[in-house]
Amino acid sequence: MDSRGIRLLLLASVFTIATCGLIYELIAGTLASYLLGDSVTQFSTVIGVYLFAMGVGSWLSKFILRDVLGIFIRVEFLIGLIGGFSALILFGLFGQVASFRVLLYALVFITGTLVGLEIPLLLRLLKDQLRFEDLVSRVLSLDYIGALAASLLFPLVLVPKLGLVRSSMLFGLLNAGVGLLALHFLREQLRRPLLWAGGIASMVLLGIGFAGADHWQAWAERSAYNENIIFARSSPYQRLVLTRNRDDLRLYLNGNLQFSSRDEYRYHEGLVHPALSRIASPKRVLVLGGGDGLAAREILRYPSVESITLVDLDPEMTRLFATQPLLTSLNSGSLASTKMRVVNADAFGWLETAIDSGERFDAVVIDFPDPSNFSLGKLYSTAFYGKLRGVLSPDALVSIQCTSPLAARKSFWCVDETLRSCGFGTAPYHVYVPSFGEWGFILAAPDPKTLARLQPHVLPEGLRFLTAETLDECFRFPPDMARVESGVNRLNNQILVRHFEEEWGRYE
Repeated sequence: MDSRGIRLLLLASVFTIATCGLIYELIAGTLASYLLGDSVTQFSTVIGVYLFAMGVGSWLSKFILRDVLGIFIRVEFLIGLIGGFSALILFGLFGQVASFRVLLYALVFITGTLVGLEIPLLLRLLKDQLRFEDLVSRVLSLDYIGALAASLLFPLVLVPKLGLVRSSMLFGLLNAGVGLLALHFLREQLRRPLLWAGGIASMVLLGIGFAGADHWQAWAERSAYNENIIFARSSPYQRLVLTRNRDDLRLYLNGNLQFSSRDEYRYHEGLVHPALSRIASPKRVLVLGGGDGLAAREILRYPSVESITLVDLDPEMTRLFATQPLLTSLNSGSLASTKMRVVNADAFGWLETAIDSGERFDAVVIDFPDPSNFSLGKLYSTAFYGKLRGVLSPDALVSIQCTSPLAARKSFWCVDETLRSCGFGTAPYHVYVPSFGEWGFILAAPDPKTLARLQPHVLPEGLRFLTAETLDECFRFPPDMARVESGVNRLNNQILVRHFEEEWGRYE
């Protein structure tokens, strides 16, 4: 192979290194947030450890004085194996090791060190092929382009199409493949049968892993959840896992429990009826989040309701709960009701469209996931609640799930303070749900005077938990859940996310 071919091969390796390295980092950060929660903290620390490890690898490269090309190829194979199997290792050993974080950051550190080692080695291999200024500009530009490619491929193609385990195996194959290509084209310089054997073995192992990724991921998730998984799929927005244990059906989003069929009725009755039962004849109802259709099931108990608009970001979520027989039985087929309009969109942006089109609603039920990251935290901000006012009729009521006032006391009251700062009248309340413990909600009205003149609760028939008497009790808070000062959640401070991570972090 001529010198021009060698340059192209080695420069292509730079692109591969950058792309694969960032993919492994993104997979580790995603798995950390799935399994440990606190996604902002996990991603931040994973990125920090990875970049630090790259610096360590760059520093270590100065001690490699001989056989630079051979060591470079060995590092390619090592990165392929360690990075390729990283997702499976993390999934499979979660809950099996005493300190999962040690394992997580050890894998991130090893991968980052190996990636950091490669760039200096490549620079040394190319130093006689290119002028210094051309060498630095080409290597660094390909490095950054590879990082861009990885950041676009990961959310748009890899996670929704391949999943985390298969994606890591694919890029492991890419690393090992580059090493074998280098061996092939530079065979005159490297006559190493053992190196060939190691490269081929790496490709075989990763190929088996890629081919059986669905089986391996199912095994790994069973280890992580310790439950019988009956459905698992990655969408562009989240990982959906449905488990079943006898009569208990559970939904997990990104590793976080969303409901248990044994007691979800307590949560959804508590979410919907404190608002709907105090509106004389609710006709138009908006549901934000709630793609499982369980809140809509409760809303449809009111004969006066003429239409429900449900806005949920993830079409995979609403499709699953509109078609899967076990789930349509649970939500009573609410998503297929003739009164239902399902919109798959980001609620923050959708509100602008609804305001412009003049839509108004008598009641709004907000069932977003907890504010565990900034993307979700914006849905509990002054900016969001300001937009919300634009789609409410004058006497409308809003009910909002707001995490636990016992486990996350500051977080709960932060939502209340944020609503009040936007001019809403609020009436916080709580419900005991065995799967979650004490859970908090807020009843809000765009005009605070509305709450003072509310009629008594007129609950529909057939409820399993709420009565007029028990509902009144929900609005009383014991001292350990009473109001505390916690600040207002704005887009430019997101203090709610920080409160949430701090408070729930104590329960890991």
